[in-house]
Amino acid sequence: MIPLNKNRVFVVDDDEIIRESFVYIVNNSEKFIVVGSYGTAEDAIADVGKKKPDIILMDIKLPGMSGVEGTQKIKDQFPHIEIIIVSVHEDNDLVFNALRAGASGYITKSSNYLELISALEEIKRGGAPISSKIAKMVVQSFHLNPHSPLTKREKEVLVLISEGKTYTQISDQLFISKETAKSHIRNIYGKLQVNRKSEAIEHAHLNKLI
Repeated sequence: MIPLNKNRVFVVDDDEIIRESFVYIVNNSEKFIVVGSYGTAEDAIADVGKKKPDIILMDIKLPGMSGVEGTQKIKDQFPHIEIIIVSVHEDNDLVFNALRAGASGYITKSSNYLELISALEEIKRGGAPISSKIAKMVVQSFHLNPHSPLTKREKEVLVLISEGKTYTQISDQLFISKETAKSHIRNIYGKLQVNRKSEAIEHAHLNKLI
């Protein structure tokens, strides 16, 4: 029987060795347990409704349906499920396509045990885990747009969002209250006409806002 106090995780990767290593890492953590392990997005999608995962670790390059397409299909049907892309690929298009599809985070397969568990914990705290390499690449891809509707402070908050920071981390780093951080994020969403972090990051990337 699966412990009720543990968050349910799917692992989707066509490399059996990597998949089993992720399963081992997750199952040896205190807060998470794997309830499904799959080599294709199609197989994972077929079990989502039955096994009800809270989080999915999704490879981006899969046989058949890609991880990006699989992410989109799962988020369309089950928007509450958090999906973290775990990939060897670090190019702009793949990262932004994954975020556009609804992924809540993007980490590399070189992430160690602590980084993987930290990403899962970050998701449960409401953050958007992105490995340092990916965050740096995302931020460097942005170039300032002089017609940006965002204030200087909102741009600072948006950069921190793109780095996967939580409300608490944003407030601590900018020396503002948590409620002020939330207010800035609401203002950013309103000005950019988006509803979630991934859309805000994508909008900033496409329109060079920060």
